[in-house]
Amino acid sequence: MRIRNLFLLALVALFGFGTSLNAQKFASVDMERILSSITEYQDAQEQLDQLAAKWQQEINQEYDVIKGMYNKYQADQVLLTEDQRASREDEIINKEKAVQAMQRDRFGPEGALFQRRQELVKPIQDAVYEAIEQYASTRGYDYIFDRAGAAGIIFASDTYDKTDDILRALKN
Repeated sequence: MRIRNLFLLALVALFGFGTSLNAQKFASVDMERILSSITEYQDAQEQLDQLAAKWQQEINQEYDVIKGMYNKYQADQVLLTEDQRASREDEIINKEKAVQAMQRDRFGPEGALFQRRQELVKPIQDAVYEAIEQYASTRGYDYIFDRAGAAGIIFASDTYDKTDDILRALKN
C-alpha cells in the first residue's frame, strides 16, 4: 500500500509540475480519525466485531467437533473394518469441508460479513467522501490525500486526469 501511495504521489507531482507551473492546492485528511469520530461508524464497527466474534466461535466449535470425531476414529480404528474406516474418514472429511464452506460464506471476500459491512459502513464512508469532495470543490483543492494511508488519493480534480491522453498515445 505504501509503495502505491508513493507512486501516486510521484505521478501527481510529475503531472502537476510537468504540465504547468500553476499553483496547485493539495491537502490531506486523516480518514481514520474522521471515521472514528462518527458515532454511527463506531456503532457499526462494534456490531461487525460482535458478529465476527460470534461466527468465529461457532466455527471453532465445529472444528472442535471434527477434532473429537478424528480422535474417536483413531481410538476405534483398529476395531473397524476397511469399509467402516473409509466411511468414518469420509464423514470427517465432509464435515471439515462443510465447516470450511461455512467459514468462506461468512468471512470470504464476498461473504456475509463483507455484505454486512457494505450495508452498515459504506453509506457512512460515502457521506464522508462526499463531504471531502464538496470541501475540495468549494475551496479549490486539486488533490486531497488520506494521511492515514488507507485510501491514497481521496479527491482529484478532473482537470489533472490525463488518462485519455495516455490512452490516445497508446493507440498511436
